[in-house]
Amino acid sequence: MTIRPRRSVLYMPGSNIRALEKAKTLPADAIILDLEDSVAPDAKGEARRQVADAVKAGGFGRREVIIRINGIGTPWYNEDIGAAIEARPDGILVPKVSTPQRLEIVGQRLIDAQADEKIRVWAMIETALAIFNIRELAATVRNPDTRLACFVMGTNDLAKETRVRLVPGRMPMIGWLANCVLSAHTYEIDIIDGVYNNFQDMDGFVRECAEGRDLGFEGKTLIHPKQIEPCNLAYSPRVDEVALARRIIEAFDLPENRDKGVVQIEGRMVERLHAEMARRTVAIADAIAG
Repeated sequence: MTIRPRRSVLYMPGSNIRALEKAKTLPADAIILDLEDSVAPDAKGEARRQVADAVKAGGFGRREVIIRINGIGTPWYNEDIGAAIEARPDGILVPKVSTPQRLEIVGQRLIDAQADEKIRVWAMIETALAIFNIRELAATVRNPDTRLACFVMGTNDLAKETRVRLVPGRMPMIGWLANCVLSAHTYEIDIIDGVYNNFQDMDGFVRECAEGRDLGFEGKTLIHPKQIEPCNLAYSPRVDEVALARRIIEAFDLPENRDKGVVQIEGRMVERLHAEMARRTVAIADAIAG
């Protein structure tokens, strides 16, 4: 089982050259070099050049490097995606993906440009239409040309469009979030939770990380480096969880248990599906340990 940790996914503004360099030293699993929301219109061109140069130069180590481009239909889309393809990041994050056709457009552009096969597509889920279409969006992973690998929740834009309030616990949109997680995992796509806006409120942030983890997200998008460590902790399997997972795997791997659907471990009846869950837990822990 090959898993790439995506616990902490930090946005860094592409217009800030110091931030691009700092990103190479931070303990985030993934870095999103942003050309969209954090960059003013008159700084788009310079940001595009800086981000492309930074990705080409490398130095990000094990961190997954994603470029968020401006959306389809904006004045910057064509140049952004062209520069991203040339820079060869691990992924391209596309904003405002509301219909499967948008992913097909991006996929065709990658084909036409003969883009490096390693480049994956991440999709921002941040509109009401995307929520309605989430199953169809996830199903596009069946078409390898879309290169779809991950959903990223854009909870601020969702709140803006729908006028729901971003309250502790996110009750007004919890059903939307759960449906997106369900759709993503139905088609074996990773899904990353939205940002927590008040980076000074660490108690609230830690609470929302735990809520997102329990809901089934792989990790969380972040807006400040101080959020990285608590996010990594929240989304990492605990030591006792990993130890139990290893004991479950060992039990099912015993010759006398290999054909059994249920075994007894430490006074508990454990089904084979728990062994499959345990293998994922161990795979995540091993990937984090490097």
